[in-house]
Amino acid sequence: MKLANLLHDIPAQLPVEMTDILAAAGTVRIERIVSRGHASPPDYWYDQDQHEWVLLMQGAATLRFAGGDEAMQLAPGDYVNIPAHVRHRVDATAPDRDTVWLAVFY
Repeated sequence: MKLANLLHDIPAQLPVEMTDILAAAGTVRIERIVSRGHASPPDYWYDQDQHEWVLLMQGAATLRFAGGDEAMQLAPGDYVNIPAHVRHRVDATAPDRDTVWLAVFY
């Protein structure tokens, strides 16, 4: 067993979003995602085969769902369960600090 901290070991330079698989078994995968001003490419929508439960641990982010008029603002402690094949995107993450997500795909 190894002790780790989701808020540590984040590089000073983060030119692309960072994803670490923390655990996986069968159809379940747990990831740490670190963003710093990153967003989905224009006109790109995630359309995933698995459900995704995501918790914003640190920072700030804006999510948008296809067909929805309003964006969802996330602050630390906020979480959302995104059903499989619900198209969504990250409109923005905090540009001046790390945004750390814990995502569970199942």
